[in-house]
Amino acid sequence: MTGTRPQAAPHGSTSLLSRYFGFERAGTTLGQEVTAGVTTFVTMSYIIVVNPAVLKAAGIPAQPAMVATIVTAIFGTLLMGLYANRPFAIAPYMGENAFIAFTVVQVLGYSWQAALASVFIAGVLFLLLTVVKLRQWLVDAIPSALRYSFAVGIGLFLTFVGLNETGIVMLGTQGAPVRTGHVTSAPVLVAIFGFVLMAVLMIRRFPGAILVGIVTTALLAFAAKVAPPPHGWISLPPSLSPILFKLDLKSAWSWGFFPVVLTIFVMAFVDTMGTLIGVSARAGFLDENGNLPQIERPMIADALSTTFAALVGTTTSGAFIESATGVEAGGRTGMTAVVTAACFAGALFFSPFVAAIPPQAYGPALIVVGLLMLAPITKIRFDDFTELIPAFAVVALMSFTYNIGVGITAGFVLYPFCKLVAGRFHEVKAGLWVLAGLSLLFFIFYPYT
Repeated sequence: MTGTRPQAAPHGSTSLLSRYFGFERAGTTLGQEVTAGVTTFVTMSYIIVVNPAVLKAAGIPAQPAMVATIVTAIFGTLLMGLYANRPFAIAPYMGENAFIAFTVVQVLGYSWQAALASVFIAGVLFLLLTVVKLRQWLVDAIPSALRYSFAVGIGLFLTFVGLNETGIVMLGTQGAPVRTGHVTSAPVLVAIFGFVLMAVLMIRRFPGAILVGIVTTALLAFAAKVAPPPHGWISLPPSLSPILFKLDLKSAWSWGFFPVVLTIFVMAFVDTMGTLIGVSARAGFLDENGNLPQIERPMIADALSTTFAALVGTTTSGAFIESATGVEAGGRTGMTAVVTAACFAGALFFSPFVAAIPPQAYGPALIVVGLLMLAPITKIRFDDFTELIPAFAVVALMSFTYNIGVGITAGFVLYPFCKLVAGRFHEVKAGLWVLAGLSLLFFIFYPYT
C-alpha cells in the first residue's frame, strides 16, 4: 500500500534461532527457553554424581563413569533439541542403573561389560523398531486413559522422590514403610523453605520461579552448613578410556542372558514412553487424540542415546522426567534441550560446583513438579471402570513400588483384560495386545530379589 512500509523482520542470531526452533509458533521466547534449559539442568544435575555412585557397585570406575554420564547427556540432549525440537533432556536413567548394578552384576553374577552389552542390544532394537515405525505403532495403540495416568503416576513418583531426598519423608519399619522425617532439623527446614519459596514465587507468577528457588535454597544450604560448599570451581575431566568400548557382546548373546536383555528392553521402553507422553501431556504437546505428533523423532534420539551410552560406559539413557521442570519454566522447543546440553558440557569442567547442589535444593522442585503433573487426572473417565482400574493401577504401582516400569506394564496387562471382561475387546488395538504380552514376559522373567 502507498505510504506504508512493511515492518522489518528481526535480524541476527536471535531471529535465526527463532525460525529454526519456532519460538513464535510455540508461544515462547529465547529468554524463556534459556531459563527453562538451565532449570532442567539444575534439577537433574544430581545424575552427574548419583549415576557413577550406583555404577560403582557394579565395578565401573566412578570418575570415568561420571564423564560417561555427562557425555551421554550432551549427545542425547543435543540430538533431542536439534533433531526432534523438543524440550526434553536425555541422561542415564535411574532405576535401570540400579538394576544393572545390584541385580545383573551383584545378584546374577554377570560382568559389567556384559551388562553394558545388553544395554547396547536394547538400544539397537529400539532404533530398528523406531525406524520401521513399529515402536510408533505400539505407542499409538496405548489408550488415552493410560497415557494420562502415566503423567499422574510420574508426578506422584517425583513427589515421593523429592520428599524422600529432602528428608521430609523417610523410610520406616516393616509395619510402617514410611514415616515423617525430623521436620525441625536444619536440612528438612531448608528443604521446606525451598518448597515454600517456590510456591510463593509461583503464586506471584514470578518468571523462573523453580530455578530461582533451587539456586536460593542451595545458597541457603551452604550458608547454614546443611550441605558442604563446593571445594572448587574448575577441574579437568578424568579419562574415559577405562570403560570406553568395553562391551562383552559374546556373553550378552547367550540364551541365559535373555531375561536380562528383555527386562532392560521393557523397562527402557516403558520409561521413555511414559516420560515422553507424561511430560508432553503437561506441556500441551498432545493432539486431540492424546498422541504426540512426530513422536518417532524423540524416540530415535532416545534409541541412539541408549546405544551411545553403552559404548561410552554407562547404562540405559532416555528422556528424563525432570524435563518437566523446564516445561513448567516455559520451555516449549528444542532450544531448551540445547541449553541443557550446553550446561552439561560446562559441567565437565565445573563438576565440583554442580555436584555440590544438595537434595534440599532440587528436591522441592521435584515436589512442585509432581503437584503440577496431577492435572491430567481430570481427563481420565472415572465413570468407566474398564478405563479407571488400569489407570489407577498405573498410578498406584508407580508410586508404591518405586518403579515406573512396573506401573506402566501393569496398566498394559490390566487394560485389555478389563475390556475383555466387559465384552469390549474390540476397543483394544492390536499393538496393545503385543505390549500386554511383552509386559507379561516382563513380570515372568523379572529377577525379583
